[in-house]
Formats: sequence, C-alpha cells, structure tokens
Amino acid sequence: MTAQLLTSELTNLIQESKRKHNDLRQAAERSLEELKSLRNPIEADIAGELAQHPNFVNPFIIACGTKNAKFTGIAIVCLQRLIVSRALPRSRLSQVLEALQQATSAGLDVQLKILQALPSLLSNYAIDVKAELLVTSLNICFILQSSKNAIVNNTSAATLQQLVVSVFDKVVVEDKSAPSPPVGEAPLQDGTAVALKAAAMDAYRVFNDICLLTENQRPEYLRFSGLPQTFGLELIESVLINHAAIFSSHAEQADILRVRVMPFIISALRGQPNFATSVRLVRILYTLLRRHLSLLPAESGEALEILTQLLDQDTALWKRSLCMEVFKGVFGEHALLRRIFMLYDAKDGERNILKHLTATFVRVSTEKPSVIGLGHQSTIPVANPYGNSGASSDQVMLEASGVTGIISGSVGGDGHNTGISTQWSTMRVPCIDQLDKTDPPHIPDSYIYSLTLACITSLSEGLAKFILPLTVPSDGRRKRSAKLEGGQDSPAPSVDERRETQTEKGTLERTSSFKRNPVPVNPLTLEGHPLHAEVKVCAAFIDECWPAILATCSTFLYAAMDSEYYHGLVRAFQKFAHVAGLLQLTTPRDAFLTTLGKAAVPPNVFTACLNAGASRPANTPSAASETGNSIFSNARGLLSVDSLVSPSLQAAEKQRQHSTDATTTTLNTRNLLCLRALLNLGIALGPTLSSTWSIILETLQQADLVLFTSGKVAGRTPIAARVNDQHAEQEAAILLSNFNTEIRAVETAASRLFESTVDFPNPAFVEVVHAVCHLLEKHTEKSSEPNSRPQSPPSAGLKTPTATHKRVLSISTSPGGSGPNQEDQFALAKLGDLASINMERLLSYPPDVSGWSPLVSELINTLSFAPSAAPVRARAAETLVRILLEASNAIAPLAEDARGEIQTRILGAFRDSLLPLQLPNREVSVMSHAVDIDIHKIILEGLKSLLENCGESLALGWEITFEIIDSIFISRPTDTDESKNIAASQSSLATRSFKLIRPSFASLQLICSDFLPSLPNACFLHLVDTLYKFCTQDDDLNVALTTVTFFWAISDFLSGKSTSMSITEDMMDDSGDEGLMKLAAQDTHKGSGAALWMLLLLRLTSVATDQRVELRNSAIQTLMRIISAYGDSLDPEAWSVCIKSVIFRLLSSIEKELKVVKDSSKEKVSTDWNETAIVVIQGVSQLFSTYLSVLVTHQTFSTIWEDLLNHFATMLDVLALDINAAVYGAVRDILRSCAENDGTKVGPSSLDLAWDLWSRGIPLSHDGKDDASTDNQKCLLVWVESLLELYGLIQNTFGVERVRRMLTLLRSAMQHATPGAYSSDIDHVTPLQGRILQVFRMVRTDQQGVPSAMITQVAEFVSLAFAPRDATKGAAEKRTYVAMSKESMSILQELVIKSAADADVYKTQAFAAALAALTQPVTLKYQFKLVTKAAQPWRQATISALAVLEATLAHTRRTELSREIVQEIWQIIITLANGIISANCDDVPSGTNIMDDQDFDIASFHTLRELIIPHLGAEAVPDKTRKAYAEGLFRTSIMHAPAPAEAAAIYGGGSDVAALSSLYKQRTGRTIDPPPTKRSLMSYVCLEELFSLVSAHDEVSTPSIQVQPPTPAFPPPQSLPPKLGSASSSTSSTSNEEGTCPTTEQVHDLHVRLARTAAPYLILRCALSLRAYVADQPLKGRMPQPLSQRRELTRILRALVDLKSESEAIPDTPNVDSESRKHLLRLYPLLVGAVQVAGTAGDDKVLGLVREALDVVGGELGV
Repeated sequence: MTAQLLTSELTNLIQESKRKHNDLRQAAERSLEELKSLRNPIEADIAGELAQHPNFVNPFIIACGTKNAKFTGIAIVCLQRLIVSRALPRSRLSQVLEALQQATSAGLDVQLKILQALPSLLSNYAIDVKAELLVTSLNICFILQSSKNAIVNNTSAATLQQLVVSVFDKVVVEDKSAPSPPVGEAPLQDGTAVALKAAAMDAYRVFNDICLLTENQRPEYLRFSGLPQTFGLELIESVLINHAAIFSSHAEQADILRVRVMPFIISALRGQPNFATSVRLVRILYTLLRRHLSLLPAESGEALEILTQLLDQDTALWKRSLCMEVFKGVFGEHALLRRIFMLYDAKDGERNILKHLTATFVRVSTEKPSVIGLGHQSTIPVANPYGNSGASSDQVMLEASGVTGIISGSVGGDGHNTGISTQWSTMRVPCIDQLDKTDPPHIPDSYIYSLTLACITSLSEGLAKFILPLTVPSDGRRKRSAKLEGGQDSPAPSVDERRETQTEKGTLERTSSFKRNPVPVNPLTLEGHPLHAEVKVCAAFIDECWPAILATCSTFLYAAMDSEYYHGLVRAFQKFAHVAGLLQLTTPRDAFLTTLGKAAVPPNVFTACLNAGASRPANTPSAASETGNSIFSNARGLLSVDSLVSPSLQAAEKQRQHSTDATTTTLNTRNLLCLRALLNLGIALGPTLSSTWSIILETLQQADLVLFTSGKVAGRTPIAARVNDQHAEQEAAILLSNFNTEIRAVETAASRLFESTVDFPNPAFVEVVHAVCHLLEKHTEKSSEPNSRPQSPPSAGLKTPTATHKRVLSISTSPGGSGPNQEDQFALAKLGDLASINMERLLSYPPDVSGWSPLVSELINTLSFAPSAAPVRARAAETLVRILLEASNAIAPLAEDARGEIQTRILGAFRDSLLPLQLPNREVSVMSHAVDIDIHKIILEGLKSLLENCGESLALGWEITFEIIDSIFISRPTDTDESKNIAASQSSLATRSFKLIRPSFASLQLICSDFLPSLPNACFLHLVDTLYKFCTQDDDLNVALTTVTFFWAISDFLSGKSTSMSITEDMMDDSGDEGLMKLAAQDTHKGSGAALWMLLLLRLTSVATDQRVELRNSAIQTLMRIISAYGDSLDPEAWSVCIKSVIFRLLSSIEKELKVVKDSSKEKVSTDWNETAIVVIQGVSQLFSTYLSVLVTHQTFSTIWEDLLNHFATMLDVLALDINAAVYGAVRDILRSCAENDGTKVGPSSLDLAWDLWSRGIPLSHDGKDDASTDNQKCLLVWVESLLELYGLIQNTFGVERVRRMLTLLRSAMQHATPGAYSSDIDHVTPLQGRILQVFRMVRTDQQGVPSAMITQVAEFVSLAFAPRDATKGAAEKRTYVAMSKESMSILQELVIKSAADADVYKTQAFAAALAALTQPVTLKYQFKLVTKAAQPWRQATISALAVLEATLAHTRRTELSREIVQEIWQIIITLANGIISANCDDVPSGTNIMDDQDFDIASFHTLRELIIPHLGAEAVPDKTRKAYAEGLFRTSIMHAPAPAEAAAIYGGGSDVAALSSLYKQRTGRTIDPPPTKRSLMSYVCLEELFSLVSAHDEVSTPSIQVQPPTPAFPPPQSLPPKLGSASSSTSSTSNEEGTCPTTEQVHDLHVRLARTAAPYLILRCALSLRAYVADQPLKGRMPQPLSQRRELTRILRALVDLKSESEAIPDTPNVDSESRKHLLRLYPLLVGAVQVAGTAGDDKVLGLVREALDVVGGELGV
C-alpha cells in the first residue's frame, strides 16, 4: 500500500509540476526512480529501504516550501505515510519538521494531516525528537492551536496534550533504561540543582514552560506565547493524571508543583475565577490531593482550608458544588482521608481540616430547611410545588410540611423542589467534569445536600471496610465481613440472611460458641498489627468528628428524601456506629444508637434513652442520661451538637419529641428501616454493648408496642408538602406496599439479634438478660422465701393489693391498658427467646454465672406480682414453662448423674413459681385470684409436658413432682382422732379451683400410665395418697373416675414386682391404716409391698362409699378387678384377710348406706345406691365363684359362707328388685362354681343355708307392685336360675315338701311376673317361663306325691293362656302365656305318660285336671284369637290329649276309682270329642287354613273314636255324657243352615219325639239356597258316626262316608265300600292292653246304649233334609236342587235304605212289627211327601231312592 501510494502521489506531483517548478519535477522523478529501483517490493521491507535513501523526501520538502496548496497537500500525505511507516530518513527529521511548520498555513485538510502525523513522529522517532526538534514539534501544535477553526483548534489541543504526555512517556522509558550521562541541570527552590538526562530535561522544560504560559508569563524554551489559561490547566492536569509517579520520583517536577502549580491554584481560588477556570483548578487540586498530598503538605492543607471556606462562605452555588464534589472524591478514598487527618488534625499545631469540614457539613445541612423539607420525621420529597405561583416563603413551605415556628423570611418567587431526590438533586454531569462549559450550568438547590450525603456515606463505608476485617479472627474474617456488609447494605434481607434465618428457625439445636468467647476484637488492641497506626487514626477521627457527623445525619434523618438517599443515609449511619462500637468508643456509639432508635419509632414516641429517665441503671453512660448536657456531646465536650444545629432544627427536634398525634400511631417503612439498622448494630456489637443493650431493647419494645396498638397497620410515609405530585404519591405507595416485607425483615433481624447472644461470653449474656428484665415493670412485692410453704388461698375477705410504682408509658395507647401489657409481653417473649437460644449455656454453668437465676427469678416475680395485668402474668408463666421444658429436653442425652441435678433445678423452678401463689397471707383481689388460678394451671400443664417429653429419663425430683401435683389441694381443719380413718378424712381436702384439677391430674395420669417403673420405691406411698386425693375431690367427677383406674395400674405394677403377697392376720391390727402406712414406708421390710397393696385396697374401699354413684361403682369394680387379678398369688389366709377386711367391710358400708336411703323420699338417691349394691354383689360373686376352691380350704370358710349369706339376706331385706336379682345371681354363680368344680365341696349345712335364702319367697319390690312400672322379669329369672343350680346340688335330699314349696313359689312367680318390655310370649316363651319349665323337666318324679303335684301345676300352666282376661288391663300389660302353655302341654304329656300307672295321679284328680287343661284350647279352637307362627295351641292340645288318653284309658279301667272321678273323666273326654269335631268358622283368624284344620280334626276324631267306642256305652258313663256326644255329632253333621222353624227344633233343647213329630208338619218353603258349611267333610264324618252308632253291632260292616284314604288307624270297610254300613266290625275288635276282649254280650250292651242315645238324633237329622226338600223344591219348579243339598239328600237316602238299625235303639211303631227298619217307619210321612215332590219336579234319582225306601217300608208292612 505504501509503495503504491507513494508511486501514485509522485506521479501526480510530476504531472502537476511540468509547467512550473522544474526543480520540484526533477526531484520527484528521481524519487520515483529510487522507489522503482527498490530490490524487495515486500511491504514490510520497503520502509527500511526508503529510510536508507535520504534524498527520497526532497520532492516533499520542496513541495511544502512552494506554498502551493495542491503541492503541499500531496507532500503532506506522503510525509504522513512515511512517518507512520518509519520510512523517513532520520537525517532529514529537522527539514521535515520545518516543512511541516511551513505547511501550517495551508488548508484545513493539510492542517489536520499535520496534526495526525505529529504523534506518530514523536512515537516512532522518540530518540531523535528531542531538544529543538521537540520544541519545533510543540510549536507546530501551538501554531495550529491558535487557529480560528474550531476543528483545527480542538484537534491541535488534543494533539498537543498527547505530545506533552508522550514527552513524559519518554521519561518513564528513560528511567527504566540503562544509565546514561546527564545533559543538563535543573535548579530547585532551595538553591540546589538536579542533573537531568535528555528526556527528563525535555519534560522539565516543557512542563515548566506550560506552567509559565498558564500564568501568562514568557516561556523559557517554547517559542510560543498566549496559551489560553484553561488549555494550560488542562495540559497540567493531563500530565498530573497520566504521570503522577514522575512527580514523586523527580525532584525537579515536584519543585515545579511546589513553586508554580500550587501557588497558582491557591491564588486563583482566592480570586474570582470564572466557571471554566474554576473547574480546571479544582480538578488539578483534587488530583494533587489524591496523588501528591505528601509532597505538598502545607500547600494541600491551605488549599483544603480554602475549599472549606468556599463551601461555608461563598454564595455561588456552583463554587460550593465544585468544592463539595472535591470533598466527595476525598471522602470516597478513605486512605486519602486518613492521610489528611494524620497530616493535619492528628498533629498538634496543624490545621483541623476534617473537623472543620464536618462542622461545615452541619451548617450546610441546616442552612435551608425548606429546601430539604426538614420536619419532625422523614418525608417523601415533592417536585416544585410553587413553580407557577407568586412569592413563597420557607415558613409557608414548612407549614405545608406540618412544621411550624422554624424559619421565616421570603424566598425568591421561582419556587423550588422540596427534599432530596435522585430526580432533581443530582446532575447528569458533575460540575467538575463539565470542561466544555464556560458558564456555570443550572444546579439544583438540593444538589449540595446530595453531595453532603455522599460524603457521609463514603466516610462510613470507608471506615467499615477498613476496620471491620480487623475485628474478626483471620479464619472467618472474610466470610463474616461479607455477611455483615450484605446484611447492612440491603434494605431487604439478603439471600444469605434469609437462608440463615430459615436454618436457625428450622432447628432449635445449634453449636454453641460461647465457649470460644467470640467477642469482636478491638483493633486498637492489635498493637503489633501493621495497620495499628491507621486504626488509631480512625479512632481519633471518630472521636473528634462524631458530633458533627451525627448532627448532619440527624438533620437528614428528618428531611425529605427519596428511598435511595434514605437507605444510603441509614446504611452510613449504621456503619459509622458499627465502627465506633468495634473500636469501643462508647460515647459516639451510644449517641448514634440513641438517634437511630429515635428515628425507628414515630415522632410522638419517646426513644429508649430519653424515656428511661431515672429508671435507667446506674451504669448507663452519663452522656446518654444526663439532662444537663446533650446526649451527643463527646467525652471532652469539645463539640456540642446543639451548637452545630441551627435553632430551627432544635425547634423541630423539640417539636418531634413532644408532639402527639391525634390519630393512631403507626410505624412506616422508614421507621422499620431504621429499626432494622439498629438491630443489625446490636447483632454486630452485641458482646460489647454492656448496659447499652437497653437502648436497642427499649427501642424494639417501643416499636413492638406501636405495631401492637396499630394492629400492624402499615403507616404511610408522609409527603413533604400537601401538593399533587404523582411521583411522590407513587413512591409513598411503593413504600406502603413494602411494609410487610420490611416487617418480615425486621422480625428476621430481631430474631438474629437474640440468636447472636449464643456467641456471647457469660458476663455479656448476663448483661443482656438484665437489660431484658429491665424492660419489665418493677415489682415491689417481695418474693416468697424458699422455706415458705403454700396454704389455702383466701376464702373470704380478699385483701386489697398495695399500690405499686409503674413506669410511665411512652405512648398513649388504646383504652383498656393494652399498651403496658404489650410492653411487658414483649419483654417476656424476649426472655423466653434468650433462654431458648442459650439453653446449653444455662445448663452448662452454675445458675448465677449462666444467667439462669436472674432469668427465672424475674419470670417468677412477674407471674406472681398481683397488680400486674393478667396477660402479662400469664405470658410470664408460659415463658417460664417453655424455658423449663426446653431445658428438660436438652438434658435428655446427658448421663444420669449430671441429668439428675439439672432436673432437680428445673422441677424446683416449677415449685418455686407456685410458692408465691400459695402464701397464706397473699394480698389478692377477686380478679387477681382468678389470675393466680390461671397461672397455677399453666404451671401444672407445663409439668405435664415435661413428663410427656422426658418422664422416662427423670432421675431425681419425683418428690417435687408430687408436691407440685398436690399443690391444688388445700386442707380443711379436721379432728385429730378422726384423721386416722381414711373415710373420715375424705371431706378434709378441697381443691383451690375446679380449673386446676385436670391440669394437675394430667401429670398424675402420665406417671401412672407410663412412668411407674421410673418411680423410686419411696414415692409409691406418695402416689397412692395423691390418687386418693383426686378420688375424693368433689369438683370433677370424670377425673375421680379416671383416678380409680390407676389403682389397677399400680396394683398391676406391684404384682409384676413380686410373685406372691405375704398378707397375714397380724398386718390388720387395731391401729387402723397408720400401721399399714408405716409398714409400706419400710422398703426393706418383706411385707412392705403387701402393706402397700392392702393400703391401696382400703383406699379404694373408702372411695366406694362416695356419694357419687359413678365414682363409687367404678371404685368397686376396680377393687374387684384388682383382687381377682391378684387372686392366683394369694394363699387361703391372704384370701381370708382380704374377704374379711376388704370385702365384708365394703358390704357393711354399703348396707349402712342402703338403710339410710331406704326410707328416703329421694328415689334417685335410692336407685343410685341400689346400683352400687349391685356392683358390689356382682364383684363378690365373681370373686367367690373364681376362687371358691381356695376359700373352702381355709378353716374359717363356713363362717365366711354364713357371713356372706347373711350379707345377702340383708341386701334382700331392702326389697329392691335389682338388688334381689344381683343377690340371687351371685348365689347362682357361686353354686354353679360348686357344681362345676368337683373338688370344691361345700357342706350340706351351707347348702341348706342357701335353700333357706332362696325359699324366703319370690323377690318383690318394696311397693309390692307387679305391673309394667316394675319389671321383675330379670329378678325372677335369676331367682329361678339359682334354684336350678341349687337343686342340682341338693336333689338327693329334695323332699316332697320342698317340691310343694318350690311349686308354690314358682306358680307365684309366674303370676307376679311382669310383661317384659319389647317382648312377646306368643311364639316363644319368656326367659323366665323357659327357666320355670326347665325346673319341671328337671325335677325327679320317683318320689311319692311328686308326680301328682307336678301334673297339677303344669296343667295349671297349660290353662293360663286360655283363662279369662282382665279387660281393664292394656294390651301391653297382658300376659298371654301362649308359648308357655304349648311348652307345658308337652311337659304335661310327658309327665302323665310317665306316671300313667300311678294311681295317685288319678285319685288326686291330677289326671282330670291335666285332661281338662288340654281340652280347653281344643274347645275354644278358632275362638282363641291369638295366632302363633308354629302349630296352634289347640292342635298341640289335641295331640297331647290323644296321646294322654291312649296311655291312660286302659289304666283308668283297671284302677279302682270312684264313680265321680270316672264320670268326670268321661265328661272331659266327650267335651274333648265335641271340641275336635266342632269349629266356629264365622270368625276365623286371618291366615287360617280351614281345610287343613278339618283334615287334622277328622284324623284326630277317628283316633279318639277308636279309643272311646264302645267304652262310652259303659254303664258307669252317665247318659247325659253319651247324649252330649250324640248331640255334638248331630249338630256338626248339619251341612246347611236350617230354616228358622227347624232351628228351634235343633237348638231348642226339647224332647226328641216332640221335635220329630213337629217335623212331620210341612213348613213354608223358601227359595233361598243356604250355602254349605265350611267343614262339610267333618259334617259327613259326624253323619257317618251317627249311622254307625245306630247300626246293629253284629253286622259285618258299617256304612261309611269315605272322607280320606284308608290308614292303619282307619281300615277300609270289609264290605260295601261305597255305601253306608255297620261299624260293628271295627268296634267289635277293640281290645284292651292285656289282649282280653269284652264278651259279645258286653259289647252288645255297650252298643245298645250308644244306639239308643244316638237314634233320635239320627232320625231328626235325616228328617231335616227330607222336610227341606219337600218344602223348598216345589217352589223351584223343575229347577234342579243345589248340588250340595242334592249330594246330602242322596247320601242320606242311600244310607237310610242300607241301614239296619239296632232293634233296641228305636221304639216300636204302633201296629208295626219291625226289627231293623224302624228308622224308615219313623220317616215314612216325609218319604211319601218326597215322592210327590220328586215326581212333580222330575227328579228321577231322588224319586228312585225314595221309592226304594218306600219299598223297604212296604216290605216291613207286608205289602
């Protein structure tokens, strides 16, 4: 590219110079030839070869001298390329520079090309360009710099600046290169000279001339004048910035600064320089201060003082801003700040630069309160609210902010923004950087305040970054420093902070580091540290300047600032206080903490330090508590903040402290920010704060109170002025929305604050505990002495509590006194947190050293202080309980020895907390007494929780535990003698309150259920006493009931410890229970366990007489369970002792109570005691039943048995059904046990005593009622069951008298038994009925007289169901006895059959009674309306009656019985027969199957007929009995209802002949066809029986009406199967049991008597049908007769024709001699009438049968 460019440009130059400038053309041609003659055309080698041709540049030099613009342009382009390419011959540099200087007058392009070439020239030919060449180069730039063209001017200025810097670059290179000889000397201010090398000499000359030119003096080496002062200053600054090290290493350059630069700057600043000059002056000054302060100490101090004066006194805002920008930079470099303090303030006699400067900050910050919006609290800035209004004033502005009386006077009418905001309080380009401006820019009024804040912030950050790393151990310095910085800089919790908080909250266990004593290291003590001197400087600076810094920060804390500035201010405040605390500068630290605390709460809340007043401990720093001096004064009083703060600020502060807000006080986000900063300081400085903890804690307490009173409502950060500023409103809304986030951040910081105490050494931690305790209101009531023991609370006349001093509240709270409560609640909560966090410390060191004693004592004093509010006392109790529970959990892993001591301390704290509440002379009111009860309850619940968590690991303190549990009981005055008896002392105990029972009992419950193995032996007696106390208390029945069950648990535990009990008679002496208690207390005695067990039983026995039924019943059941469960380990003697001392004692006590309540009018009380008696009896029964085999082996068993039955008899005398049932149930069970255990032999005398007890009578209630109101079913049932058991044991000796007594009692029991509820005895017998019937089945009948008595009684039971009912009783009260009657039928059948051969059964009429009882249901049949699901009673009775007759009729004939007995038996049999054949079907129960019943009755009748025919015709049987039988057959045989006239003949009861003669008369016919009877088959059977009875007995066969298939009982007729015949064949073969048959003569006589009786009824029966046919059929014409009537008529006619009647049965007809057809002769008139009717009607069948009958009659008449 270079060769091509040069070739092209040379060619152009040749072409342009042909006409003129021949020399130029020739030189160009030669140079072109040289270029073409180069051997190596490579670009990289061309520059080197051209540098070897010195004449190559001739045409370019000549062209520049021609002044021709075109030639000059071409030449400059080529020269620039040669310079850049290093192709310029070094020997021609001077000529080239001259050519460039000549070309400066050319055009713009040429000038710019020249300026571009000069830096390359100095760079590429640095060694050659020096001295004059350098001056020439600089002159070229100076020449161009004076151009009026702005582009050239600016470019030349930049190029010149670059060249000057490059000059100093050469010096750096020269200093690093090999030594070379100097070229000259430079004189110094002190008269000496310094030898300089070439580059150094050039730099010295150039810089010195620039300084001279800047001062408008003549330069010494440069050939130029008139350099603009601003440009000269810029050149100086560029040199100072780029090569500061040269001024430190070259004395000649430092001398220039000292002689030229600094004096010029100082003088210029004292003058009135314009803005542009001032900017450059302060820039140079700032650079000198930063880089060369040590070189220019005096000059720098003077300059700093001038800047401070300008800031404080100058009215030009831009000048003050420039000064503040310099100070901002100075404060931003903390090392520079330390050097300044070391050089001036720290030295005696030097200027107090920084002290004056910080004081100036105070004055600056307060000079215009309206600009920063100063008020009584921090506000949000607002934009120019008066921009369009007229004149305004500071007073108007401040009044708009809510602040009055601060300042007055007019302000310009332009208005201004209020407050400090990033929107208008900053400049995009600071004034010090605006080098392009000649006039000062517009500067916001609040800009200077923002710079002040920046200085404060930089100062604090610098101090923190320097000091903090020195205060932590080297291994954790970096981590901890980063953590603290991150936590303080961020307005919200950092990620690490949140993570640590979550970790710490997630687990209560953390590695305690208090053993490492991690108190922050005071850097001042690190004397061997390399930075120790500077640390002392920092401490001295803080000590000197903290009042002014605090005053400045305090002013801004109450100014209007946006969030960014406010956060920065709080961070700076925090860091400064942090550093002061780390350096243990207590006065500034406390002052900063106090101010920060004031800003952390609303303005109408006094801060902690100011509020504490006289109540502050004596060791509080005097600077924070004295009223005469300001709290911001330092120790030496060298600077007072009050003197630094303007009167307006003091007025605002005073107003802030004493103002009260009418509305509810709330915290805003900025209050929370300050609070969080305060908490972070507490975290960082905790171990070093000592008594200063009160500042932080009271501030936190006040903030908590405000949050409580406001309900955590977000407070709105106020706006500086009441104007419409959208941005301000938006910022206020953002702060409001961040309130909850900030709340959480504060809570996290507060949590971390208290968690950090775990790292404190013990003394520091105790200081914290005392500080938290100080937050509580002081208690004037003295604590109870340790040896004081509680007594009963005041029962009457509660004393008025004494007046106490109360700390004045710092804020007006809502009505109701919740404010002080909340303050104390806060303190208590923090005490609890401290204890939880430092639990390992509290348990690892003695109580006084670790802080345990003051902490616990304060909590106990608070909870016991009666005048305190109830919530406060409750919170104190809850806190104490929580601490003690955590302590108990923490020591669980320890060894038993170490654990026991601490557990005793913990339980002692529980006990000590209750002692003040139990003092007998405690002054309490009614309300405070209620609070005492609540406190007591909390403590008791805490004890329960302790036992739940670590009861199994409790090594010591069980006695204290029982003491705490028993603390709810108080003793009443009792008689000393009576106190020996447990029952007498039952009423001597009372509880302090019902509310305390369950909490206390819960602990006892845990002990009994889970921790019995952990109890020492000596504590079991305490345990039993405590259990008894809970059982006998009257306030909570459920607790008493539950307590009873624990007796079982203790007994079970005792049984597990020993396999047997050595209980002897000697243990139960006359000393009462005291002897047992003494023996139980002797652990080493072998009878200790037995005595304790017996004592436990006796306590339960005492509880068994309690007036509460549930409790005593439960106690009795538990007592029985204990004895029963332990029975296997008791020997007979032990059993005897238990029965006599416990069981009989219990029975006696119950009997006494029953006697008392027997006559009581309180039915409920009586019922309850009855229930208790039942429980006792049942328990005794179970014991005797289970262990009877053991009891009978003891020699005193008979006495025990007799005593037991005597107790039972006493119980029966109460006449209570439930008790009676229990007694007989007990007897039953005991007797059953005797029967089941063959080895158990109870003597006959003992069994006789049991019979005497049973046979006393049936159990009845005391009122004797047996209605539904008294259900005695259960009682009677158990009574009968006891008989069953007893009979099984004494049946061999059970005589007939006992049987009769038994039957009498059973019958009485059956009659007096009440109907059971929800039960029916129709289908199933009741349990009582079943048991009574079971007795009848079981009783032996092999003794004389027993069967008769049994049969008679069972027959009575059969009749019970069918006896007439009392209509006055309701259906629910009626006893049906149906099921029992059916069961009794079976039993009766068995008894009768079994005793059929016993004549006594018949003679005593037992058989007649049985048969009559069975006949009764048969006779009733359908008239008995109760229907059973199984067989109906009448069917069962029929079956049983037939079975009985079949077994007994033969015996009745062989037995010599009286005629009356025989007649009665046959009368009952005929009644039974009539009952079988008859049935009233008009009112049949639903579901009845009449046809099936008819078949059953027909079969039963046939069976009965076989049994009684022909014996019914015996002479001993009365005729009326046979007549009843025939009449029953007659009436049942009627199939159709007769006409009214005929009914009189049938049912009228007149003589048979009269009835028959009346039938010969024709009656009026009827057209109505009566329906046939529903039992028509039975009618045919009865009709057949009538024909059979009348027929001659010697006939072969008997006419029959076939109604069922032949059966063995009913063989088929031998002849004439379809016709009626004689029944003599069937009856003639009847035989007796011996096989002897009656003689023919005898049988004939029997049949004659039967025929004679039945003949009239047969003729009457046939006449009825014939007469009806004769009367009714003519009315129907030729209409056929109804089928049933026709069938009846034809069968009767056929039977009449076939019948051969007994000749002696029917009297002879006058004038007619007939043997066997007399019946037809009697019916002859009707037969004649029937012929006429049948002929008329055309009824051939009837006519044929009638004619056949008439033919027979004719044959008898001989026709």
